[in-house]
Amino acid sequence: MIALTLADIASAIGGEVFTDGDDATHTVSGPVDTDSRNIVEGGIFVARPGEHADGHDFIDDAVRNGAHLAIVERRVEAEIAQIVVPDATAALADLARDVVGRVRAHGQLRIVGITGSNGKTTTKNMLRAILEPEGETVAPVASFNNAVGAPLTMLRVTDETKFLICEFGADAAGQIALLAGLVTPDVGVVLMVGLSHAGGFGGIDQTALAKRELVEQLRPGGVAVLNVDDARVAAMADAAGDRGIEVRWFGDSDRAHVRALDVSVSASGTDVVLDVDGDRIPMHLQVLGAHHGKNAQAALGAALALGVDARDAVRRLEAVEMAERWRMQVMGSERVTIINDAYNASPDAMQAALRTLAQITGPDERMVAVLGAMSELGERNVEEHGRIGLLAVRLRIPRIVVVGAEARPLFLSAVAEGSWNDEAVFFETADEAYDYLAGELRDGDRVLVKSSNAAGLRHLGDRLGDLFT
Repeated sequence: MIALTLADIASAIGGEVFTDGDDATHTVSGPVDTDSRNIVEGGIFVARPGEHADGHDFIDDAVRNGAHLAIVERRVEAEIAQIVVPDATAALADLARDVVGRVRAHGQLRIVGITGSNGKTTTKNMLRAILEPEGETVAPVASFNNAVGAPLTMLRVTDETKFLICEFGADAAGQIALLAGLVTPDVGVVLMVGLSHAGGFGGIDQTALAKRELVEQLRPGGVAVLNVDDARVAAMADAAGDRGIEVRWFGDSDRAHVRALDVSVSASGTDVVLDVDGDRIPMHLQVLGAHHGKNAQAALGAALALGVDARDAVRRLEAVEMAERWRMQVMGSERVTIINDAYNASPDAMQAALRTLAQITGPDERMVAVLGAMSELGERNVEEHGRIGLLAVRLRIPRIVVVGAEARPLFLSAVAEGSWNDEAVFFETADEAYDYLAGELRDGDRVLVKSSNAAGLRHLGDRLGDLFT
C-alpha cells in the first residue's frame, strides 16, 4: 500500500486512532490483509468478525508477524496502533477508495473492471499477461472479487502502478455497483450472463441487471467492452447513456470490433482467426476450450481500449499456458490426460467443458466425464443438472462418473436418456470415485473433472493427475 499516516487512514475510514507510543503522524505502508497468517513486517491487519472466526482474536498473531496497525471494531489489549471503526469490512472498502483515488490523481493509473457469470478469472489472467509488459500491473489473486477480495486487490496499487484490473463477482443486486463505485473503472468488460448464482439473484434477468451495474459505474468517457453475441450483455450498451462511454464489441457477429472468424479446438489448445478492426490475426491459445477463445477476445478488447498494439497483445496471449489452477488445467500424461476444471461450474460452463472434451478426444481415445454438483441454482437445480446429464449422453460420452448427492439428478437424467450398463455410475464421495477411476482408467482416456468449487472435485482431479503422471 502507499505510505499514509495513521491520521490519513483514520480520516479515510471514519475511525478513531489509538496509538502505542506513536502519534497520529506515524506512517504505515505495508500490505493490507484480513488474514493474520498473511501479515508481513509493516503490514496492516483488518480484524473482521467472520462467520466462523473473529479477526480480533488473531491480533496477537498479526503483531508477531510484523503488523504495524490494526483496524478494529473494538479496542484490543495488544501492543499495536489501532484504528477503531464501526464496520471493518466497510472500512476496508473506504480505505481502498481513498488509496486508489490518491494514486489516480497522479494521472497514470488506468482501471479495468471485469464481470460476467463465467470467465472472469480467466479473462483477468489473460489481460494481466497482456498488460504486464506495458507497466506495473495489479490484478486479483485467484478469485478475489467480493467485498473483501476486491478492496484487498485495490490496496496493492503503488505510485508506480499503471494498470489495476478488478474482478467483480456478486450474488445479489447492488454488490457490483458498490465495488465498482470504489474505483469508477476506465474500462468495463462484461463477458456473459448465465445461470451462475441465479438462485441468489432470483433469475437470469435479475442477474443481467446486476452485471449491468459495472457499465453504469464506468468513468465518464470510458469504454464498455461487451459480448455482442449475448443479447442480455448487448442490451447493456444503453447504460452508457450520455456520459461519453464508448462501446466496443467482441464476439462472432460481424458487428464485433474483435471478431472470431474461425475457431478450432484440439488437444494442443484453441486456434482462432481474429478480425481486429479489419486486421486478420491468427492466434493459437495453449488454453483448452472455445469458450476461452472468447475470453481472450474480451481481454484483447480491453487491451485495445488501453492503447496496446493488437499483435503484441495476441503474442502475449499465445504465451499463456494455463487459465488458472483448476480451470481447464491439463494434468496426467499423454497416456491418460486429466482436465481438471472443478473450481467453478454453471450450466453454461459445464456445457462448454463437455463440448471441449468431445472436441479434443480422438477416434481411438475414450471420453470420461467426472461430474459433480453445480451450486446456487435455486429452484432450477434439478432441471439444470438434468440438462447436463442429457448433453453428456448426446455427446456419446461412454463413461459418466457422477459424484455427490447434489449431483444425483444428473446421473438419473443420463440413465433415463440411455446411459446403461455402467456407462453412467454414481458415487456418494470423491474417495469412492477415485477408487473406481484408479482401476477403470486406461491408456488413451481423456478425462474431464468438472464441478462447482463447493463439490470439492478439484482435489479428486489433482489426485488423478498425480496418479497418471
